[in-house]
Amino acid sequence: MLVIDNLHAAVAGPNGPKPILKGLSLTVNAGEIHAIMGPNGAGKSTLGYTLGGRPGYTVTGGSVSFEGQDLLALPAHERAAAGLFLGFQYPVEIPGVSYLQFLRESLNSQRRSRGEDELSAGDFIKLAREQAKLLEMDAEMLKRPVNVGFSGGEKKRAEMVQMGILAPRFAVLDETDSGLDIDALRIVGEGINRIMRAPDKGVLLITHYERLLEHVRPDQVHVLQAGRITRSGDIELARELESTGYAEAAA
Repeated sequence: MLVIDNLHAAVAGPNGPKPILKGLSLTVNAGEIHAIMGPNGAGKSTLGYTLGGRPGYTVTGGSVSFEGQDLLALPAHERAAAGLFLGFQYPVEIPGVSYLQFLRESLNSQRRSRGEDELSAGDFIKLAREQAKLLEMDAEMLKRPVNVGFSGGEKKRAEMVQMGILAPRFAVLDETDSGLDIDALRIVGEGINRIMRAPDKGVLLITHYERLLEHVRPDQVHVLQAGRITRSGDIELARELESTGYAEAAA
């Protein structure tokens, strides 16, 4: 479903592009959830931003195939329309734009690009309320400006509501567990499973900690260090990292 082959990428800096990803290769098949773990500065967020097409991140080598098409040849909005969802470590605030308006425009924009009919206001409100309820989030919060005044946990729940509404084929989730308490962690983990655990979908879950993985149960866990995958395994690898850290992960 997603095939990353020898990917090299650099991020813009004051002294020119700084290489971050240095030959990363990874394959996520349909129906699989993979987790990426690694120390700060290893390239985890750079990987997510590069896949999502964020400006300032330049691919200098390698390729990425998504559902058989060249992902890197598509602008960011076409990647989203093709079914790629990028969840942010720090969801941005958009003052003056209600979350409902933002979500409806996002959904209908993608539907138009796929030649589908737009969702009516009534049908969209029903969908938004259903998704909010499943995430145990007060639907009234979606009337507020995007993420303005939201706590860290509320931002992540709202992002899961967004993912439920857009129903992507593949989700790249960058530290979705950041800022979550125990209850919110369970709810978000259940949300990932409910929305994305399907034979025709896939997930790349970027995290520092094993705790979210206990809820999501990934098919594979990978260690990212210095821009490369240095080790892969199952959830036992994540548990090992909790006790030993990353110093021995490359062994």
